Amino acid sequence: MTNIESTVSIDRLLTEVFDFLADLNNHQQLMPENIYNWSSTKDEARFTIQNMAKLALKVSSITKDKEIIVKPSEAAPFELELKWTLNDLGDGKTEAIYTISADLNMMMKMIVSGPLQKLVDHEAAQLKAVLSK
Repeated sequence: MTNIESTVSIDRLLTEVFDFLADLNNHQQLMPENIYNWSSTKDEARFTIQNMAKLALKVSSITKDKEIIVKPSEAAPFELELKWTLNDLGDGKTEAIYTISADLNMMMKMIVSGPLQKLVDHEAAQLKAVLSK
């Protein structure tokens, strides 16, 4: 598995960050512009990545105030897992680590590693921006 990760520190309580991330309806605010046809519920999201693929994701595991794992609910171009891990930094600050784990062969790794890194960096930065308002 290839792990692609981004970490941000947010000036919000751990419970607030967790509650935001635990609802997939909120994840649309974290997505880049090349995501469209978004539809979601608290536990599932569907969208299209421009010129790439359609994805259907669902929450597969939640550890209260610690971790949220999201996996494809339908066939995806490759096996993947999206995980948010949260750590309380004290003083009302939270560390959020966003990891995409993908089962990529060497060719796919060369093609999608860059775009996936941009995606995790973008979503982590957007999380900080949205929750800092």
